[in-house]
Amino acid sequence: MFDSGVGGLTVLRETIKAVPDESTIYFGDTERFPYGPRDLGEVKRLAFKITRFLYDKDIKLIVIACNTAAAAALKDIKKKYNDIPVIGVIEPGARTAVYNTKNKRVGVIATKGTIESKAYDKEIAGIDPDIKTFSVPAPLLVDFVEKGILEGRDLNKAICGYLKSLFEADIDVLIMGCTHFPLIEKQILACSGDGIRVISSAVETAKDVKKVLSEKGISAGRGNKPDRIFYETGIVSNFFKVGKMFLGSEIKEVIRTRLDI
Repeated sequence: MFDSGVGGLTVLRETIKAVPDESTIYFGDTERFPYGPRDLGEVKRLAFKITRFLYDKDIKLIVIACNTAAAAALKDIKKKYNDIPVIGVIEPGARTAVYNTKNKRVGVIATKGTIESKAYDKEIAGIDPDIKTFSVPAPLLVDFVEKGILEGRDLNKAICGYLKSLFEADIDVLIMGCTHFPLIEKQILACSGDGIRVISSAVETAKDVKKVLSEKGISAGRGNKPDRIFYETGIVSNFFKVGKMFLGSEIKEVIRTRLDI
């Protein structure tokens, strides 16, 4: 599983809940965080490098736990690494939003790169072309999470500011289209109010992981003692601090490594 930073830990957290017997390897490319403002071609190259790194660890499934990376590279990574399942975070969240909207008006908050890729628009339209998708880039929210700021007046002001135009568009479903955002889900829910269903791609992706492992017959045996391995590329980051807040004792060590870019 990989992301540009700590946001993908939300997917890991939900995955551990869904399949607690599975060993996991998490890779955070904190040296090049954030991916959101980067050119999608560059993000694609980074995603392939990380996939190669993880593939060489003898994995049986990979999760692109980053919306921007999934938008840039999921389709091509699936083609190249077709001997193992590859799951992205966009399709599960989009599918769940389609099934839950009643007025066919769906909102998305995500990074600049994910919004510009129109990945959610395309995924939703592919399931139901009658649904209208309204998207807003919310880069400051990613910065808050990476700094470990998960509550407070400034954060709430930023969230409500980003959501204002989506509420004016009369959405009834909101997709948190960045894996960082479930870390501030309570604050997002507080700004959303009643009548709006908030979708976590992390939760939906974990469900897909469990389903795929079962369908492929590659689930770990019950009672297996799982390993939890963490890699990051940055010299200085909040990976350990923020990660411990959400995974607790699951993070005992973070191994620093480098990508040959």
